[in-house]
Parts: sequence; structure tokens; C-alpha cells
Amino acid sequence: MNETNPIVTEADLHAYADGQLTETARARIEAYLADNPDEAAMVAEWQVQNSGIRSLFTGYEKARDIDPLLVAPLRAVSPARQRWAAAAAALLVFALGAVSGHYGPVFLEKPELQLAGSETFPKQAETAFTVYAAEVRHPVEVFADEEAHLATWLGKRLAIQNLKIPNLQPLGFKLVGGRLLPVDGRPGAMFMYENQAGERLTVMVGRNKENRTTSFRFASSGNLETFYWVDGELGYAVTGEISRESLRAVAEECYKQFPS
Repeated sequence: MNETNPIVTEADLHAYADGQLTETARARIEAYLADNPDEAAMVAEWQVQNSGIRSLFTGYEKARDIDPLLVAPLRAVSPARQRWAAAAAALLVFALGAVSGHYGPVFLEKPELQLAGSETFPKQAETAFTVYAAEVRHPVEVFADEEAHLATWLGKRLAIQNLKIPNLQPLGFKLVGGRLLPVDGRPGAMFMYENQAGERLTVMVGRNKENRTTSFRFASSGNLETFYWVDGELGYAVTGEISRESLRAVAEECYKQFPS
């Protein structure tokens, strides 16, 4: 990193790829990328992924009446409107981000704060999969034969009314069960599924009222793939040792079935 661009974090690069930066900040990142071709190539790949994921979920994107207010620079409105906009943003978004893109991004003054919490989400999903998917006798706390109880219990803990556990049987994955687990220090949920070949995947749900992004992203760790996204205050992550194409199909089905 050169002296003219002393501090460029990964969050800065994600914000640049997602189009969240001010003109001044964007120019700073472009100058950095001009001097760092490896990072420039990585950011270019993220932008390609952004476009592909946006196209995948275009049919499910929902516009909200307050969207124009959320994307307007806060300094351009009255103090009272600023407070209202900030409160609305806090209620509308969670904490998700690492390797892909945003639909309807929320523009704030400090984009590095937008991604800080979200970057922990895929790692927590990977850890949960690694710990529990290998379990034979105790992979979950509540098994699929008590699915109604599982949905009610976890729905209460996450403050989600009428939580619906995704049905992934059309994609070849049958529900094993689920468990309560911490996500960013708050109650979270994990659902586990298994196909006839014995391959397992997990779907994790977490809540964070302080989120500042709306995003769809991929993260990889060896053979482990995670696709994760935010919708309002809730974040979701699908993790498994399966192909990205299969994981994306599962994520799309979960996105359609989870509350929004």
C-alpha cells in the first residue's frame, strides 16, 4: 500500500465494488487500485458477481416508498428528516457482506461501518456447519418430527412472527432439524438439511438492528461455500460442501419462503 493511499480496508473495497462511496472516497480507492493490480482484479470479480446475483434475485426485489429518502445524502435534508431517515435505515437493514453485491444499497457517510458486522456472519455460518454437520447423533436440538415446535420456539427467540422453516425437498434436501445458537451475540437459528447422498447443508438466521447494508454475497473457505443475504433486520446464510449452482438454487428457494 503506498503513502498516497495509507489506509484501504477490505470493507472499503467492498463499498467501492457495491457503489456505496462518495465521489471523493471513490477516487481514493481508484488511485489505490491503480497501484495494486491484484486487488483491482479481485474487486472486478466481485463486481461481476454482484451483477449475476442481482439478476438472479431481480424477480423478488421489493421497492419501498421510503427508498428515495434512504439513499439521499443525509446532509441535504432537515435535521428532523435526518433523524427519521436514520431510524428508518436502522429498522430496514441487518449485517451481511463479504464477496458479492447489494440490491438497493443504503448510502451512509461511513461505508466502512456498513460492512464491519456483516463480515463476521459468513464465518459464523461456516463454523456452525463445521461443528454440527459432522455430528451423527446430535446434529440438532430439535428434530424434524417436531417441526412445528421448532418453528414456534425459534421464532419466539428471534422475535419473528410465524417463522416458516424452508421446505427444500423439491431440491432433494430433507429437513433434519434445527437448533438455537448465538449470532453476533444475539439469539440465532440454524436449520440443517440432508440429501439422499448424505450431504448436509445448513441455513442460519440472525438479527441485527444496527445493520447498514442490504446484500447478496458468496463466501468460500476450501470446499465450503456460503451464500448469504439480508432482508430488513434479518440475515440469512446457506452453507454446504456443494456446488455454487446448487447452493444458489437453495438460497433462492429460502429467499422466497422466508418472511420479508
